[in-house]
Amino acid sequence: MENRKVFLNEHTNLLELEEHMYPLVDVDTPNVFRNLFRYDEIPKIAFNDRIVPHHMPDEIWITDTTFRDGQQSRAPYTTDQIVTIYDHLHRLGGPNGKIRQSEFFLYSKKDRDAVYRCLEKGYEFPEVTSWIRASKKDFELVKEIGLKETGILVSCSDYHIFYKLKMTRRQAMEHYLSVVRECMETGVKPRCHLEDITRSDIYGFVIPFCVELMKLMDEYKIPVKIRVCDTMGYGVNYPGAVIPRSIPGIIYGLMTHAGVPSELIEFHGHNDFYKAVNNSSTAWLYGACGVNCSLFGIGERTGNTPLEAMVFEYAQLRGTLDGMDTTVITELAEYYEKEIGYHIPSRTPFVGKNFNVTRAGIHADGMLKNEEIYNIFDTDKFLNRPALVSVSNTSGAAGIAYWINTYYKLYGDREVDKNSELVQMVKASVDQEYEDGRVTVLTDEELIDKIERVCKELHMTL
Repeated sequence: MENRKVFLNEHTNLLELEEHMYPLVDVDTPNVFRNLFRYDEIPKIAFNDRIVPHHMPDEIWITDTTFRDGQQSRAPYTTDQIVTIYDHLHRLGGPNGKIRQSEFFLYSKKDRDAVYRCLEKGYEFPEVTSWIRASKKDFELVKEIGLKETGILVSCSDYHIFYKLKMTRRQAMEHYLSVVRECMETGVKPRCHLEDITRSDIYGFVIPFCVELMKLMDEYKIPVKIRVCDTMGYGVNYPGAVIPRSIPGIIYGLMTHAGVPSELIEFHGHNDFYKAVNNSSTAWLYGACGVNCSLFGIGERTGNTPLEAMVFEYAQLRGTLDGMDTTVITELAEYYEKEIGYHIPSRTPFVGKNFNVTRAGIHADGMLKNEEIYNIFDTDKFLNRPALVSVSNTSGAAGIAYWINTYYKLYGDREVDKNSELVQMVKASVDQEYEDGRVTVLTDEELIDKIERVCKELHMTL
Protein backbone atom coordinates (compact mmCIF):
# COMPACT_ATOMS: atom_id res chain seq x y z
CA MET A 1 0.00 0.00 0.00
CA GLU A 2 2.80 2.44 0.93
CA ASN A 3 4.55 1.91 -2.45
CA ARG A 4 1.51 2.66 -4.60
CA LYS A 5 1.81 6.00 -6.35
CA VAL A 6 -0.56 8.91 -5.74
CA PHE A 7 -1.31 10.84 -8.93
CA LEU A 8 -3.64 13.53 -10.26
CA ASN A 9 -6.38 12.36 -12.62
CA GLU A 10 -6.45 15.13 -15.23
CA HIS A 11 -10.00 14.23 -16.27
CA THR A 12 -11.55 14.51 -12.79
CA ASN A 13 -8.87 16.73 -11.19
CA LEU A 14 -8.85 14.40 -8.18
CA LEU A 15 -5.91 12.69 -6.55
CA GLU A 16 -6.04 8.93 -7.02
CA LEU A 17 -4.13 5.98 -5.61
CA GLU A 18 -2.46 3.70 -8.14
CA GLU A 19 -4.42 0.47 -8.43
CA HIS A 20 -3.13 -3.03 -7.76
CA MET A 21 -1.71 -4.94 -10.71
CA TYR A 22 -3.59 -8.04 -11.81
CA PRO A 23 -1.42 -10.99 -12.94
CA LEU A 24 -2.63 -13.65 -15.34
CA VAL A 25 -4.66 -16.36 -13.62
CA ASP A 26 -3.80 -19.53 -15.52
CA VAL A 27 -6.42 -22.16 -14.75
CA ASP A 28 -6.60 -25.89 -15.38
CA THR A 29 -10.30 -25.89 -16.17
CA PRO A 30 -12.21 -23.17 -18.04
CA ASN A 31 -14.28 -20.63 -16.13
CA VAL A 32 -17.41 -20.30 -18.24
CA PHE A 33 -19.48 -18.54 -15.56
CA ARG A 34 -22.09 -21.25 -15.28
CA ASN A 35 -23.74 -19.22 -12.51
CA LEU A 36 -24.63 -16.63 -15.17
CA PHE A 37 -24.62 -18.59 -18.43
CA ARG A 38 -26.30 -21.94 -17.96
CA TYR A 39 -27.03 -23.05 -21.52
CA ASP A 40 -30.38 -24.58 -20.57
CA GLU A 41 -31.55 -21.33 -18.92
CA ILE A 42 -31.90 -17.70 -19.98
CA PRO A 43 -28.66 -15.83 -19.04
CA LYS A 44 -28.82 -14.03 -15.71
CA ILE A 45 -28.03 -10.38 -15.02
CA ALA A 46 -26.57 -10.17 -11.51
CA PHE A 47 -25.67 -7.10 -9.46
CA ASN A 48 -23.12 -6.26 -6.79
CA ASP A 49 -23.84 -2.50 -6.76
CA ARG A 50 -20.24 -1.56 -7.47
CA ILE A 51 -20.70 1.72 -9.31
CA VAL A 52 -18.04 3.18 -11.60
CA PRO A 53 -18.00 6.86 -12.66
CA HIS A 54 -18.97 8.35 -15.99
CA HIS A 55 -15.84 9.27 -17.93
CA MET A 56 -16.92 10.72 -21.28
CA PRO A 57 -13.79 11.40 -23.37
CA ASP A 58 -13.08 14.86 -24.75
CA GLU A 59 -13.66 13.51 -28.25
CA ILE A 60 -15.69 10.50 -29.43
CA TRP A 61 -16.12 8.93 -32.86
CA ILE A 62 -17.57 6.10 -34.93
CA THR A 63 -15.78 3.34 -36.81
CA ASP A 64 -17.30 1.10 -39.46
CA THR A 65 -17.40 -2.66 -39.99
CA THR A 66 -19.86 -2.77 -42.90
CA PHE A 67 -17.34 -4.52 -45.16
CA ARG A 68 -16.16 -6.98 -42.50
CA ASP A 69 -18.73 -8.06 -39.90
CA GLY A 70 -21.42 -6.62 -42.16
CA GLN A 71 -20.43 -9.07 -44.90
CA GLN A 72 -20.46 -12.14 -42.67
CA SER A 73 -24.25 -12.41 -42.70
CA ARG A 74 -25.20 -11.57 -46.29
CA ALA A 75 -24.11 -12.07 -49.87
CA PRO A 76 -20.75 -10.34 -50.38
CA TYR A 77 -20.78 -6.87 -51.86
CA THR A 78 -19.25 -6.36 -55.29
CA THR A 79 -16.13 -4.26 -55.53
CA ASP A 80 -18.11 -1.39 -57.10
CA GLN A 81 -20.69 -1.55 -54.30
CA ILE A 82 -17.98 -1.38 -51.64
CA VAL A 83 -16.38 1.66 -53.27
CA THR A 84 -19.75 3.43 -53.62
CA ILE A 85 -20.67 2.77 -49.98
CA TYR A 86 -17.20 3.90 -48.87
CA ASP A 87 -17.72 7.20 -50.75
CA HIS A 88 -21.02 7.67 -48.91
CA LEU A 89 -19.38 6.95 -45.54
CA HIS A 90 -16.77 9.61 -46.30
CA ARG A 91 -19.51 12.17 -46.98
CA LEU A 92 -21.57 11.07 -43.97
CA GLY A 93 -18.60 11.46 -41.61
CA GLY A 94 -18.17 15.07 -42.68
CA PRO A 95 -15.07 17.30 -42.71
CA ASN A 96 -14.19 16.40 -39.11
CA GLY A 97 -14.00 12.68 -39.92
CA LYS A 98 -16.43 11.50 -37.26
CA ILE A 99 -16.46 8.13 -39.04
CA ARG A 100 -12.80 7.47 -38.40
CA GLN A 101 -12.13 4.07 -39.95
CA SER A 102 -13.62 1.35 -42.09
CA GLU A 103 -12.30 -2.20 -41.86
CA PHE A 104 -11.98 -4.66 -44.73
CA PHE A 105 -11.44 -8.35 -45.32
CA LEU A 106 -8.31 -9.18 -47.32
CA TYR A 107 -8.92 -12.83 -48.16
CA SER A 108 -10.45 -12.61 -51.66
CA LYS A 109 -9.20 -10.79 -54.76
CA LYS A 110 -12.50 -8.85 -54.80
CA ASP A 111 -11.89 -7.56 -51.28
CA ARG A 112 -8.28 -6.65 -52.01
CA ASP A 113 -9.35 -4.85 -55.20
CA ALA A 114 -11.86 -2.86 -53.14
CA VAL A 115 -9.13 -1.94 -50.64
CA TYR A 116 -6.84 -0.67 -53.40
CA ARG A 117 -9.62 1.37 -55.02
CA CYS A 118 -10.67 2.91 -51.70
CA LEU A 119 -7.05 3.76 -50.89
CA GLU A 120 -6.79 5.49 -54.28
CA LYS A 121 -9.52 7.90 -53.15
CA GLY A 122 -6.97 9.47 -50.84
CA TYR A 123 -9.50 10.20 -48.10
CA GLU A 124 -8.15 10.88 -44.63
CA PHE A 125 -11.42 9.50 -43.24
CA PRO A 126 -12.59 6.82 -43.02
CA GLU A 127 -9.10 5.33 -42.82
CA VAL A 128 -8.88 1.98 -44.59
CA THR A 129 -7.95 -0.78 -42.12
CA SER A 130 -8.10 -4.57 -42.22
CA TRP A 131 -9.07 -7.56 -40.09
CA ILE A 132 -7.10 -10.77 -39.73
CA ARG A 133 -6.97 -13.84 -37.52
CA ALA A 134 -4.11 -14.12 -35.03
CA SER A 135 -2.02 -15.81 -37.71
CA LYS A 136 1.35 -14.85 -39.13
CA LYS A 137 0.17 -16.09 -42.53
CA ASP A 138 -2.75 -13.65 -42.42
CA PHE A 139 -0.39 -10.84 -41.45
CA GLU A 140 1.49 -11.32 -44.72
CA LEU A 141 -1.61 -9.99 -46.52
CA VAL A 142 -1.48 -6.79 -44.46
CA LYS A 143 2.21 -6.27 -45.22
CA GLU A 144 1.67 -6.95 -48.92
CA ILE A 145 -0.96 -4.21 -49.24
CA GLY A 146 0.89 -1.78 -46.95
CA LEU A 147 -1.93 -0.85 -44.57
CA LYS A 148 -1.01 1.21 -41.51
CA GLU A 149 -3.34 -0.62 -39.11
CA THR A 150 -4.99 -4.02 -38.84
CA GLY A 151 -7.44 -5.65 -36.51
CA ILE A 152 -6.34 -8.97 -35.01
CA LEU A 153 -8.79 -11.52 -33.60
CA VAL A 154 -7.76 -12.33 -30.01
CA SER A 155 -10.55 -14.41 -28.49
CA CYS A 156 -10.51 -13.89 -24.73
CA SER A 157 -13.19 -16.04 -23.09
CA ASP A 158 -12.44 -19.52 -21.82
CA TYR A 159 -15.17 -20.74 -24.17
CA HIS A 160 -12.87 -19.79 -27.05
CA ILE A 161 -9.48 -20.36 -25.44
CA PHE A 162 -10.22 -23.87 -24.15
CA TYR A 163 -12.95 -25.16 -26.47
CA LYS A 164 -12.06 -23.54 -29.82
CA LEU A 165 -8.31 -22.93 -29.65
CA LYS A 166 -7.59 -25.92 -27.36
CA MET A 167 -5.08 -23.83 -25.41
CA THR A 168 -4.51 -22.66 -21.87
CA ARG A 169 -4.81 -18.98 -21.03
CA ARG A 170 -1.03 -18.58 -20.89
CA GLN A 171 -0.59 -20.31 -24.25
CA ALA A 172 -3.27 -18.10 -25.81
CA MET A 173 -1.72 -14.94 -24.39
CA GLU A 174 1.77 -15.86 -25.58
CA HIS A 175 0.44 -16.71 -29.05
CA TYR A 176 -1.49 -13.46 -29.33
CA LEU A 177 1.46 -11.39 -28.09
CA SER A 178 3.79 -13.01 -30.64
CA VAL A 179 1.48 -12.02 -33.53
CA VAL A 180 1.03 -8.51 -32.15
CA ARG A 181 4.79 -8.16 -31.72
CA GLU A 182 5.41 -9.24 -35.32
CA CYS A 183 2.84 -6.71 -36.45
CA MET A 184 4.62 -3.95 -34.54
CA GLU A 185 8.05 -5.05 -35.79
CA THR A 186 7.01 -3.86 -39.25
CA GLY A 187 5.50 -0.62 -37.94
CA VAL A 188 1.85 -1.67 -38.39
CA LYS A 189 -0.54 -0.53 -35.66
CA PRO A 190 -2.42 -3.47 -34.11
CA ARG A 191 -6.06 -3.32 -33.10
CA CYS A 192 -6.80 -6.24 -30.79
CA HIS A 193 -10.35 -7.57 -31.08
CA LEU A 194 -11.11 -9.11 -27.68
CA GLU A 195 -13.75 -11.54 -28.88
CA ASP A 196 -16.45 -12.65 -26.42
CA ILE A 197 -15.29 -10.28 -23.71
CA THR A 198 -18.67 -10.35 -21.93
CA ARG A 199 -18.10 -14.04 -21.04
CA SER A 200 -14.43 -13.58 -20.13
CA ASP A 201 -12.52 -13.58 -16.87
CA ILE A 202 -11.90 -9.82 -16.88
CA TYR A 203 -9.37 -9.68 -14.03
CA GLY A 204 -7.94 -13.17 -14.59
CA PHE A 205 -7.19 -12.81 -18.30
CA VAL A 206 -8.40 -9.64 -20.04
CA ILE A 207 -6.74 -7.07 -17.76
CA PRO A 208 -3.39 -8.95 -17.50
CA PHE A 209 -3.37 -9.41 -21.29
CA CYS A 210 -4.04 -5.71 -21.90
CA VAL A 211 -1.30 -4.79 -19.42
CA GLU A 212 1.14 -6.77 -21.59
CA LEU A 213 -0.20 -5.03 -24.71
CA MET A 214 0.43 -1.64 -23.09
CA LYS A 215 4.01 -2.76 -22.32
CA LEU A 216 4.48 -3.56 -26.03
CA MET A 217 3.12 -0.13 -26.87
CA ASP A 218 5.71 1.48 -24.60
CA GLU A 219 8.46 -0.68 -26.09
CA TYR A 220 7.66 -0.01 -29.76
CA LYS A 221 6.15 3.48 -29.38
CA ILE A 222 3.25 2.30 -31.55
CA PRO A 223 -0.36 2.60 -30.30
CA VAL A 224 -2.24 -0.63 -29.56
CA LYS A 225 -6.01 -0.36 -29.78
CA ILE A 226 -8.31 -2.50 -27.68
CA ARG A 227 -11.66 -3.43 -29.21
CA VAL A 228 -14.18 -4.53 -26.60
CA CYS A 229 -16.19 -7.14 -28.53
CA ASP A 230 -19.59 -7.98 -27.05
CA THR A 231 -19.72 -10.88 -29.48
CA MET A 232 -22.87 -12.52 -28.12
CA GLY A 233 -24.70 -9.36 -27.05
CA TYR A 234 -24.54 -10.27 -23.35
CA GLY A 235 -23.34 -6.82 -22.29
CA VAL A 236 -25.58 -4.65 -20.10
CA ASN A 237 -25.41 -0.98 -19.20
CA TYR A 238 -27.14 -1.17 -15.81
CA PRO A 239 -25.25 0.56 -12.97
CA GLY A 240 -24.05 -1.98 -10.42
CA ALA A 241 -24.27 -5.04 -12.72
CA VAL A 242 -21.46 -7.57 -12.26
CA ILE A 243 -18.70 -8.23 -14.74
CA PRO A 244 -18.23 -9.76 -17.23
CA ARG A 245 -21.65 -8.51 -18.39
CA SER A 246 -21.17 -4.92 -17.20
CA ILE A 247 -20.03 -2.62 -20.02
CA PRO A 248 -19.25 0.23 -17.56
CA GLY A 249 -17.22 -2.23 -15.45
CA ILE A 250 -15.22 -3.50 -18.44
CA ILE A 251 -14.40 -0.01 -19.74
CA TYR A 252 -13.44 1.15 -16.23
CA GLY A 253 -11.20 -1.89 -15.73
CA LEU A 254 -9.37 -1.33 -19.01
CA MET A 255 -8.68 2.31 -18.23
CA THR A 256 -7.98 2.09 -14.50
CA HIS A 257 -6.36 -1.33 -14.07
CA ALA A 258 -4.78 -1.96 -17.48
CA GLY A 259 -3.86 1.65 -18.21
CA VAL A 260 -5.49 1.77 -21.65
CA PRO A 261 -6.19 5.39 -22.66
CA SER A 262 -9.67 6.27 -23.90
CA GLU A 263 -8.53 7.01 -27.45
CA LEU A 264 -7.38 3.40 -27.78
CA ILE A 265 -10.63 1.82 -26.54
CA GLU A 266 -13.36 0.92 -29.00
CA PHE A 267 -16.65 -0.92 -28.37
CA HIS A 268 -18.12 -3.45 -30.81
CA GLY A 269 -21.64 -4.58 -29.96
CA HIS A 270 -24.10 -7.21 -31.14
CA ASN A 271 -27.85 -6.97 -30.81
CA ASP A 272 -28.85 -10.44 -29.57
CA PHE A 273 -30.67 -8.96 -26.56
CA TYR A 274 -31.68 -5.64 -28.20
CA LYS A 275 -28.92 -3.77 -26.36
CA ALA A 276 -26.40 -2.89 -29.07
CA VAL A 277 -27.22 0.83 -29.26
CA ASN A 278 -27.54 1.33 -25.49
CA ASN A 279 -24.30 -0.54 -24.85
CA SER A 280 -22.46 1.49 -27.49
CA SER A 281 -23.65 4.77 -25.98
CA THR A 282 -22.68 3.45 -22.55
CA ALA A 283 -19.16 2.69 -23.79
CA TRP A 284 -18.84 6.33 -24.84
CA LEU A 285 -20.20 7.56 -21.52
CA TYR A 286 -17.77 5.49 -19.47
CA GLY A 287 -14.59 6.22 -21.41
CA ALA A 288 -14.34 4.59 -24.85
CA CYS A 289 -13.62 7.06 -27.64
CA GLY A 290 -14.76 4.74 -30.42
CA VAL A 291 -17.85 2.68 -31.17
CA ASN A 292 -17.77 0.20 -34.04
CA CYS A 293 -20.90 -0.09 -36.18
CA SER A 294 -22.27 -1.40 -39.47
CA LEU A 295 -24.76 0.26 -41.79
CA PHE A 296 -28.34 -0.62 -40.85
CA GLY A 297 -26.97 -2.99 -38.20
CA ILE A 298 -26.27 -5.69 -40.79
CA GLY A 299 -24.02 -8.27 -39.19
CA GLU A 300 -23.67 -11.70 -37.63
CA ARG A 301 -26.92 -13.21 -36.26
CA THR A 302 -29.03 -10.29 -34.97
CA GLY A 303 -26.51 -7.79 -36.30
CA ASN A 304 -24.19 -5.09 -35.05
CA THR A 305 -24.82 -1.62 -33.70
CA PRO A 306 -26.45 0.35 -36.55
CA LEU A 307 -24.11 3.10 -37.69
CA GLU A 308 -26.95 5.50 -38.44
CA ALA A 309 -28.26 5.06 -34.88
CA MET A 310 -24.94 6.14 -33.40
CA VAL A 311 -24.83 9.23 -35.62
CA PHE A 312 -27.98 10.42 -33.89
CA GLU A 313 -26.78 9.19 -30.48
CA TYR A 314 -23.67 11.31 -31.03
CA ALA A 315 -25.80 14.38 -31.75
CA GLN A 316 -27.93 13.78 -28.66
CA LEU A 317 -24.95 13.32 -26.35
CA ARG A 318 -22.80 16.12 -27.73
CA GLY A 319 -25.47 18.60 -28.81
CA THR A 320 -24.03 18.83 -32.32
CA LEU A 321 -23.50 16.70 -35.43
CA ASP A 322 -19.96 18.12 -35.77
CA GLY A 323 -20.30 18.32 -39.52
CA MET A 324 -21.83 14.90 -40.20
CA ASP A 325 -24.17 14.99 -43.22
CA THR A 326 -27.17 12.95 -42.11
CA THR A 327 -28.95 13.27 -45.46
CA VAL A 328 -26.42 10.72 -46.76
CA ILE A 329 -28.14 8.13 -44.54
CA THR A 330 -31.25 8.34 -46.73
CA GLU A 331 -29.12 8.10 -49.87
CA LEU A 332 -27.51 4.94 -48.50
CA ALA A 333 -30.88 3.43 -47.62
CA GLU A 334 -32.13 4.09 -51.16
CA TYR A 335 -28.93 2.65 -52.63
CA TYR A 336 -29.30 -0.54 -50.59
CA GLU A 337 -32.95 -0.92 -51.62
CA LYS A 338 -32.61 -0.07 -55.32
CA GLU A 339 -29.08 -1.10 -56.27
CA ILE A 340 -28.12 -3.83 -53.81
CA GLY A 341 -31.62 -5.28 -53.41
CA TYR A 342 -31.51 -5.29 -49.61
CA HIS A 343 -34.92 -4.82 -48.00
CA ILE A 344 -34.89 -2.53 -44.96
CA PRO A 345 -37.83 -3.34 -42.64
CA SER A 346 -40.35 -0.53 -42.98
CA ARG A 347 -40.36 0.45 -39.29
CA THR A 348 -36.58 0.66 -38.88
CA PRO A 349 -35.72 3.98 -37.18
CA PHE A 350 -34.38 6.71 -39.49
CA VAL A 351 -34.29 4.53 -42.64
CA GLY A 352 -37.45 2.40 -42.80
CA LYS A 353 -40.11 3.49 -45.27
CA ASN A 354 -42.64 4.10 -42.50
CA PHE A 355 -40.42 5.34 -39.66
CA ASN A 356 -41.97 8.83 -39.75
CA VAL A 357 -45.40 7.93 -41.16
CA THR A 358 -48.35 8.58 -38.84
CA ARG A 359 -51.18 6.08 -39.25
CA ALA A 360 -53.55 6.58 -36.32
CA GLY A 361 -56.36 8.94 -37.27
CA ILE A 362 -56.09 11.13 -34.16
CA HIS A 363 -52.31 11.34 -34.63
CA ALA A 364 -52.72 12.28 -38.28
CA ASP A 365 -55.06 15.08 -37.26
CA GLY A 366 -52.35 16.44 -34.96
CA MET A 367 -49.71 16.14 -37.71
CA LEU A 368 -51.83 18.17 -40.10
CA LYS A 369 -52.06 20.96 -37.52
CA ASN A 370 -48.37 20.88 -36.48
CA GLU A 371 -45.96 18.14 -37.48
CA GLU A 372 -43.86 18.66 -34.33
CA ILE A 373 -46.61 16.96 -32.34
CA TYR A 374 -45.84 13.51 -33.77
CA ASN A 375 -42.50 13.77 -35.58
CA ILE A 376 -39.26 13.12 -33.65
CA PHE A 377 -37.38 16.04 -35.26
CA ASP A 378 -37.32 17.83 -38.61
CA THR A 379 -36.84 14.65 -40.63
CA ASP A 380 -37.06 16.63 -43.86
CA LYS A 381 -34.07 18.76 -42.83
CA PHE A 382 -31.86 15.97 -41.47
CA LEU A 383 -32.86 13.03 -43.68
CA ASN A 384 -34.67 14.51 -46.69
CA ARG A 385 -37.65 12.54 -45.37
CA PRO A 386 -40.69 14.77 -44.73
CA ALA A 387 -43.21 13.45 -42.22
CA LEU A 388 -46.14 11.63 -43.82
CA VAL A 389 -49.64 10.74 -42.68
CA SER A 390 -51.44 7.62 -43.84
CA VAL A 391 -54.66 8.05 -45.73
CA SER A 392 -57.88 6.48 -44.46
CA ASN A 393 -61.57 7.27 -44.25
CA THR A 394 -60.80 9.91 -41.59
CA SER A 395 -58.07 11.77 -43.52
CA GLY A 396 -60.33 14.12 -45.47
CA ALA A 397 -59.24 16.22 -48.42
CA ALA A 398 -56.68 18.08 -46.29
CA GLY A 399 -54.97 14.82 -45.33
CA ILE A 400 -54.81 13.66 -48.95
CA ALA A 401 -53.42 17.02 -50.07
CA TYR A 402 -50.80 16.87 -47.29
CA TRP A 403 -49.80 13.35 -48.35
CA ILE A 404 -49.43 14.32 -52.01
CA ASN A 405 -47.42 17.46 -51.23
CA THR A 406 -45.03 15.73 -48.84
CA TYR A 407 -44.59 12.50 -50.80
CA TYR A 408 -43.98 14.24 -54.14
CA LYS A 409 -42.13 17.15 -52.46
CA LEU A 410 -44.36 19.84 -53.93
CA TYR A 411 -43.54 23.25 -52.51
CA GLY A 412 -44.75 26.81 -53.13
CA ASP A 413 -46.64 27.24 -56.39
CA ARG A 414 -46.46 23.49 -57.05
CA GLU A 415 -48.43 22.56 -53.92
CA VAL A 416 -51.88 21.05 -54.49
CA ASP A 417 -54.81 22.47 -52.57
CA LYS A 418 -57.42 20.36 -50.80
CA ASN A 419 -60.03 21.83 -53.14
CA SER A 420 -58.15 20.92 -56.32
CA GLU A 421 -59.73 18.53 -58.79
CA LEU A 422 -56.89 16.02 -58.26
CA VAL A 423 -57.42 15.85 -54.50
CA GLN A 424 -61.22 15.68 -54.79
CA MET A 425 -61.07 12.82 -57.29
CA VAL A 426 -58.57 10.87 -55.18
CA LYS A 427 -60.75 11.48 -52.10
CA ALA A 428 -63.83 10.19 -53.91
CA SER A 429 -61.96 6.99 -54.82
CA VAL A 430 -60.75 6.57 -51.23
CA ASP A 431 -64.22 7.19 -49.80
CA GLN A 432 -65.70 4.60 -52.14
CA GLU A 433 -63.33 1.91 -50.84
CA TYR A 434 -64.46 2.49 -47.25
CA GLU A 435 -68.10 2.53 -48.29
CA ASP A 436 -67.44 -0.88 -49.85
CA GLY A 437 -66.23 -2.22 -46.48
CA ARG A 438 -62.50 -1.48 -46.29
CA VAL A 439 -61.18 -1.07 -42.72
CA THR A 440 -57.38 -0.67 -43.16
CA VAL A 441 -55.35 2.39 -44.14
CA LEU A 442 -54.18 2.69 -47.74
CA THR A 443 -50.63 1.68 -48.52
CA ASP A 444 -48.24 4.04 -50.29
CA GLU A 445 -48.41 1.83 -53.37
CA GLU A 446 -52.22 2.00 -53.46
CA LEU A 447 -52.21 5.78 -53.11
CA ILE A 448 -49.57 6.23 -55.80
CA ASP A 449 -51.63 4.06 -58.14
CA LYS A 450 -54.76 6.14 -57.50
CA ILE A 451 -52.90 9.44 -57.93
CA GLU A 452 -51.24 8.32 -61.15
CA ARG A 453 -54.56 7.16 -62.62
CA VAL A 454 -56.22 10.47 -61.76
CA CYS A 455 -53.25 12.46 -63.13
CA LYS A 456 -53.49 10.50 -66.38
CA GLU A 457 -57.20 11.21 -66.58
CA LEU A 458 -56.59 14.92 -65.95
CA HIS A 459 -53.60 15.01 -68.33
CA MET A 460 -51.33 16.38 -65.58
CA THR A 461 -48.01 15.47 -63.96
CA LEU A 462 -46.73 16.07 -60.44
